[in-house]
Amino acid sequence: MATLTIRLDEKLAKALDRLARATGRTKSEIVREALARAVAIARFRELRRRTLPFAAAQRLLTDEDAFETIF
Repeated sequence: MATLTIRLDEKLAKALDRLARATGRTKSEIVREALARAVAIARFRELRRRTLPFAAAQRLLTDEDAFETIF
């Protein structure tokens, strides 16, 4: 496992401490989960950006259009 050192402002550091105590999880667990979520969202947005022209060419302009075609 890799180690990453980050700097937090006081307000965020205190909020992280409170959350860790309230949930019984470590600060590292909370930060890893938040980072994993942020990376997944960024990947999804990039995939959506790259596939949007292909969907538009098929007249799949909304999520509903795609669901109707698939299901």
